[in-house]
Parts: sequence; C-alpha cells; structure tokens
Amino acid sequence: MLGIIGAMDEEVAKLKEKMEQVHIIEKAGMQFYRGTLCDREVVVVKCGVGKVHAAMCTQAMIDLFPVDGIVNTGIAGSLNADINIGDIVLAKDALEHDMDVSALGYAPGINPDLKDDENIFKTDEKMLELALTAAKRAELSIKVFTGRVVSGDQFISSKDKKKWLVETFDGTCAEMEGASIGHVASLNKIPYLVVRAISDKADDSAEMDYPSFAAMAIDNSVALMTEFVKLC
Repeated sequence: MLGIIGAMDEEVAKLKEKMEQVHIIEKAGMQFYRGTLCDREVVVVKCGVGKVHAAMCTQAMIDLFPVDGIVNTGIAGSLNADINIGDIVLAKDALEHDMDVSALGYAPGINPDLKDDENIFKTDEKMLELALTAAKRAELSIKVFTGRVVSGDQFISSKDKKKWLVETFDGTCAEMEGASIGHVASLNKIPYLVVRAISDKADDSAEMDYPSFAAMAIDNSVALMTEFVKLC
C-alpha cells in the first residue's frame, strides 16, 4: 500500500477524486482516504500545514495502515534560478532548516539528539527512479529536477533568507513538511519520497506568485503522481 500525504486540501483533492472503493478512517482530526488509485491500493490524507502536523500524520498513517512507501506531494518555493514556476523537484534528501541550537555550538540544521548524518533524511532511490520515469510518461511541458528539499515552519518570501538557505544547506526548494515526513518514515524504516511542484520563487515576489500559480503547480504534481502510482 502506498501512502500519499499533502499539507492542504488542494494538494490531494484531485487524487482523492480519482480514487475508487474509498473508505474514510478518522484519526486525530485527520481523514485518511483508503481505496484504490489506478488499481493500486493507496491511502491519501491531508495532514495540515507545518512540521508537527506532518510528523503526527506520518506516524498515524504508519500505525493504521500497512504502507510500504510514503510520498509527500504538494508545492514549494524554488531556491534555484534555473527552476521555474510549474517545474517539479524530486527530493534526493530533505532536512529541517529551522532546527537551530547554534547558541550551544551546533551548526544550523543539526538536532543534537541525532548523529550528523541522521539530520539529512535520504529518500528512497527506487521511488526516485520511478518518479523520474513517471515524469516522462506524464509528458509535462515543464522541467523536472532532483535535489534537496529544506523544510521549516516558515513561508519563504525574502531574497536574504533564500540566499541563506542555499548557502547554508544547498537547498533546491523550500517548503514546510517534507523533512518531518522523512524523519518519521526513516525512524520506521519506511521508504519515502518528496514530490514538489514550484508555485513561487521564494523571494520578495512570493506572496504575489503563490496565489496565481499554486493551482497550475498542483496540476503538474497530480499528473506526475498519477503516473507514479501506475508504476508502483
């Protein structure tokens, strides 16, 4: 069974519309839609915005359903000048950019309870390859990139912050859930992937770009995810 998590209704609504044989299970204020999508057994859920919601949702999904893989799908802000609105980023790994105990001598992004290499949550190579194949099959008129997703409880809309995320973490795109989903999935030894379509450039224009382009970005993500599920 494949688990699919999106932060907002609009990030999962079109996937839920495509599902058949749906049963809804409620847990901790969340509705888990269990059924089939493209003849593959799936469970789809809106977790809510932010890392706490995402982590809570991921653990609940793992506890409630026999998932053998989890995909976090949705939108993000680009941190790379070559990655434009509508393009898609497939995560090679993810980290929490707002984890900061630097006052105690740790580098930004480092949780002192984890070993250094445990602070970067690597995605599953097989799932990444399937997503790249799915992108080709979807025949989208956009570009698909691989890279690092940086997550934090912040909507990035500042050139200075964007520059810092690139210089400090080599981030490819910024969002608010992927790393926490990766953290929980990794602790449970469940393969995971983050699929993010770009809705804005994470700079001073982000507040204007996001409302205008979020729907288009989500459509691209849904198209890729539909083909991905067919391949699983």
